[in-house]
Amino acid sequence: IPKRCGDRIKTDRRDAINLVRLFRAGELTSIYIPSEEDEAMRDLLRCRDDMRRLERKARQRLLAFLLRNGHQYSATKHWSKAHMQWLAGIKFAHIPQQIVFQEYLDTVNECSERIERITGQIRSQVPDWSRAPFVKAYQALRGVSLIVATTVVAEHSSGKTVRRGPITKTGNSHVRRVLVEAAWTYKVRPQKSQTILKRQQGLPKSICDISWKAQMRLSTRYWRLLARGKSRQTAITAIARELSAFIWAIDREVQLQAV
Repeated sequence: IPKRCGDRIKTDRRDAINLVRLFRAGELTSIYIPSEEDEAMRDLLRCRDDMRRLERKARQRLLAFLLRNGHQYSATKHWSKAHMQWLAGIKFAHIPQQIVFQEYLDTVNECSERIERITGQIRSQVPDWSRAPFVKAYQALRGVSLIVATTVVAEHSSGKTVRRGPITKTGNSHVRRVLVEAAWTYKVRPQKSQTILKRQQGLPKSICDISWKAQMRLSTRYWRLLARGKSRQTAITAIARELSAFIWAIDREVQLQAV
């Protein structure tokens, strides 16, 4: 719905009149209205996102407790198999501290198990979803895994036009987060890995071509932005914005294939 600059007066009567005028002039942009099925899938994805937040906070509390008591992991990568083995071998001299440590550790493990369980439910529910073709097609792109593709489909409405403006914090936070996560995969050189080829099986050539075009452009653009003095985070945000445009292009291809 287009809005005039400086028009801040909002009443039901004014809104109704403006909508009628814009509709008559053909200025309203159509969007996809989520169905109850879409809303249900969105709830499942947001539940997984909530569990990830809880897991991150639980991990922070555990690491802070260990650091406060003189236990610091010497290697660089936390929560790896080696790190979990290191955690399993920690012993405290006082029973209350051992109880606190075990409770923190159990909380982390429980959150991780919940995430895995919910991820499995998402994987099993997607094939029966009416928008499953879009989820499969989006995964042709590098970095767009099942969770990323499903989140974009469930959270982002599609219309006849696409906005290529900057990714701002006023937009959908769930879509912004997964797009930024996906954008980090474009730091490396373009390559059709076995994972991507497997995800592209059964997809039209036109969609696979868009995926390769995205790799060629986004990987090159990332390094050019760094060469111009941009920070890595700024460059990744720019890549995420362009990645959304490639997702939109695939969206249009899926709709054309369905006609």
